[in-house]
Amino acid sequence: MRILIAALGALFLLSAEASAQSAKVIGRPQQPQIVPSMIVLNAKAAKVAGTTLTLDGVAPNAIVFADRPVRAAGHALTAHLLEEWTAAAPDSFAKDPPNATVSVLNKSKGVVADMVVVLKAPKLEGDKLSFEIAPIEGDLGQADGPATVFIDIINLPLARRTGHRSAWYAGAAK
Repeated sequence: MRILIAALGALFLLSAEASAQSAKVIGRPQQPQIVPSMIVLNAKAAKVAGTTLTLDGVAPNAIVFADRPVRAAGHALTAHLLEEWTAAAPDSFAKDPPNATVSVLNKSKGVVADMVVVLKAPKLEGDKLSFEIAPIEGDLGQADGPATVFIDIINLPLARRTGHRSAWYAGAAK
């Protein structure tokens, strides 16, 4: 009986010591950083009518990337990206809309037309995405080809909701 009590006591002491130890950390823990990033949307076509930009055949995912020194890239679902414009969040694009360059190929002339805009109030219906816009400069003219929208620097991945649901890939270490 004494041996059983001694064994249980030793087991209790070992388990108490193990639970008192902190979790093992591999590497040096770092504070999360805000990474200035760009968002790229691709579509089969883009047209501007008044103050509405319409992207036809928009890709279901957006490209997100950060240049030096981070050198990271990834993608996020377009539908998740559009949640950045919901008014409920304190850092919402509804309150501080981003600038973007809309770049569209003119198939017949083989040239690109660019327009800089402020993107507001997105609406996604199937593969058609529309934004209310405030034009800054440029004109899409008769451009009728594939379109790319380069959304200006934002603070991803940590400052925005999209960053938490994006797939990120780090660049090669030097």
